[in-house]
Amino acid sequence: MAVSYKKLWHILIDQGMKKKELEALAGINHYTMNKMSREEVVGIDIIGKICNALNCKVEDIIDFLPDEEV
Repeated sequence: MAVSYKKLWHILIDQGMKKKELEALAGINHYTMNKMSREEVVGIDIIGKICNALNCKVEDIIDFLPDEEV
């Protein structure tokens, strides 16, 4: 199963926040943000940190896609 972080990128745009700012706010590193930019899977702990930082739910930032949609 593949993931899409398009919802997260839209939230950042709506809030006028850069990825680097989210890294600092959520306490995640640049390597992890790069993985997400490439639509790669990251750990649930990372998703949790982002949700806490943005005060949102998992379904607000991530979609799970069937492999054939990748």
